[in-house]
Amino acid sequence: MDRTVRTVEDVLALLDGLFVSEAGSGHLAAGDGRDFWDRFYADRSKPVPFFPLKPDESLAGYLDQGLIAPGRALDLGCGAGRNALYLASRGFEVDAVDLSPVAIAWARERAADVGADARFVCGDAFSLPATEVSGPYDLVIDSGCFHHLAPHRRVSYLALLDRVLTPGGHLALTCFAAGEEGMGTQLADADLYRERRLRGGLAYTPESLRWIFSDLAEVELRRMRDEPPESPLFGTGFLWTALLRMPPGRAARPAQTR
Repeated sequence: MDRTVRTVEDVLALLDGLFVSEAGSGHLAAGDGRDFWDRFYADRSKPVPFFPLKPDESLAGYLDQGLIAPGRALDLGCGAGRNALYLASRGFEVDAVDLSPVAIAWARERAADVGADARFVCGDAFSLPATEVSGPYDLVIDSGCFHHLAPHRRVSYLALLDRVLTPGGHLALTCFAAGEEGMGTQLADADLYRERRLRGGLAYTPESLRWIFSDLAEVELRRMRDEPPESPLFGTGFLWTALLRMPPGRAARPAQTR
C-alpha cells in the first residue's frame, strides 16, 4: 500500500501520471512525454512548420517595435532552438530548456553552426535547480509549450514565472487558439481528467488566457499572422500570440514545498 502524497508537488506529480500515455505534460514536465518528443524531433526532414530556423513573427515584431529590449531571456520548451538563437542574435543572454535530449542536441548543433552564444539545458523546468534556470529573466518566451500542459501544471507554470521573471519583465506566449480556424481540444478541464488524454493540446480563448494570467498586465493579445513558406518568420493563424508584463514590485507567489 502506497501513501505518496504529502505536499502540493506530490499531488501534481500524481496527476501527471494520468496523462503519460501520450505527449505527457508537455515540453517541460517529465514522463512518457520525453520519448514522444524525442521521436517527434528525430526526423529533421519532416515538413513541420516550426522546424526551420526562423523566429515567431510576433517575437520579431516585439523587438522591432521596441516593446521588449535585449536582456536575459528564458525559452521554455525551446525545441530545436529557433527562437532562442534569434534572441541571441539580437543581443539577449539566453537560457533555453526542453525535455527532449534529441531537440536539445539539434539546437546545440545549430548554435555551433551559426556561432550563437545560447545555453541549452535538457530537463524538466519545473524541477531544475536554480543553478540551471537562474533568474531573474527580463523575458520568458514560450512558443507552443503552454498548450501541451495538463491543467494542474498551470499551477507550476505560474509559480515558475513568479520565481524567474523580473518585475517589469515580459512573458511572450504563443498557444493554440480556440474557435473558428483554431486548433486544439476545447474540452473542459474536468473532462480531460475523465478521458486521461490531452488530445494533442489544449485550445484557449482570450478570456481564459486573461483569467489564467490575470496577475500579469496585457500588452498585446492577438491571432498570430500567417507567414508564407518563403518568409524569414514563422507564423500561423491557428495560434494566439500574447505579450504580458509582470507588474513592477509584484510580490512573489509562495514557493511550493516538497
